[in-house]
Amino acid sequence: MSNYEEKSVIPLYDGMNKIPGGPMVIPLILGSIIGTFFPDFLNLGSFTTALFKSSAGPLIALLIFSTGMQITVRNSGPVLAHTGVVLLCKTLIPAALVTLLGFFIGNDGFWGISLLAMLTVVANSNGGIWLAFTGKYGDYRDRGAYIASAVNDGPFFVLLFLGASGLADIPISLMVAAVVPLLVGMVIGNLDPKWTNLMKPTGAIVIPFFAFALGTGINLHSIVTGGFTGIILGILASLFTGFLVFIGYKSILKRGNQSGIGFAAGSTAGNAIITPEIVAQADASFTPYVQTATAQIAASVLVSAILAPLVAAWVLKRQGGLDTQQGDSQ
Repeated sequence: MSNYEEKSVIPLYDGMNKIPGGPMVIPLILGSIIGTFFPDFLNLGSFTTALFKSSAGPLIALLIFSTGMQITVRNSGPVLAHTGVVLLCKTLIPAALVTLLGFFIGNDGFWGISLLAMLTVVANSNGGIWLAFTGKYGDYRDRGAYIASAVNDGPFFVLLFLGASGLADIPISLMVAAVVPLLVGMVIGNLDPKWTNLMKPTGAIVIPFFAFALGTGINLHSIVTGGFTGIILGILASLFTGFLVFIGYKSILKRGNQSGIGFAAGSTAGNAIITPEIVAQADASFTPYVQTATAQIAASVLVSAILAPLVAAWVLKRQGGLDTQQGDSQ
């Protein structure tokens, strides 16, 4: 058998993987560039539009499905524990604090950042960043905690916390719809381990593609419009929520020098960009905030996608966590 290994003309894949969260971050940025400056290319139709513009939803659903297959009866306890900590520290605590702040600052917020923008940014997380990072530095417990992103993705928690004052009906069906692919995957994975093995590489395959598709919805002109406030919002939200998950990893999960992984959760999902419009449809009083909030959230998506994995890798390195081999090969 020949030991010859075909060399890349340009090492695109290796270069992308040198950046923490690179398989998500790089395509996301490229997609935003194409979507901003060459939008007509994305509207050619047929397979071009289907893959490069409209594929995010189905591919994310496939990723959730395959993630469920990796959660077996034997390992479900640790996975659910990690999921609970990530959901508590990344979404529930920050969203509760921002909502409490809203009683003092009102919907207008401060520094030109509305309550709607603040709540949207902290209430969800970028599951692609999480999986790209934990796929390299974590184990099955961390990757399984992607369930938290499956649950908090979209406007549900924003509506939930705003709905405490009767602003909107709580669409419980959204929560159910978000976890059905995961539950089906868990059932199939436990019934037939061959399916579990077959679906293992799914994350590495689909993340760059749905990241690009999500990126096409981020208009760089809007980020310029969001300007300084959007960038500041992204930085503060990323560091604050990431730190809370880091504390959860360290104090609750007792992950020691692997606790830095928690900072990778400090991101904002690409889908969050559409949340202000959905909230405004539920309560018209939020309509004046939609345009500015959308621009600020778009800036936060890009800023946090870059910052969260970089900070997580830096903390892991300082704590010696990068030298720890995770034993999961499931």
